[in-house]
Amino acid sequence: MSKYIVEITYCTQCRWLLRAAWLAQELLTTFEQDLYSVALRPGTGGVFEVRLNDDMIFSRKEAGRFPESKEIKQLVRDRVDPDRHLGHSDKTTLED
Repeated sequence: MSKYIVEITYCTQCRWLLRAAWLAQELLTTFEQDLYSVALRPGTGGVFEVRLNDDMIFSRKEAGRFPESKEIKQLVRDRVDPDRHLGHSDKTTLED
């Protein structure tokens, strides 16, 4: 099984460290056996990006919003272990 590296780049000027750290904790908890590391990388200019093995999977600037944790979990899961069920993070509506 390959180990994956996640990098979360966050804007220090915007004080988004806690948001990035919370997302890192969510990923480490969900994918504890699959991830080699989750790195927090300081940036500027309103950046909030998530990369998996150097492939950008989310950009706040491109999306025009912050990611939901379940959205990032689904994007990581789709690349790391597509057959894995994420429990409540797989639900798309309140009715599910």
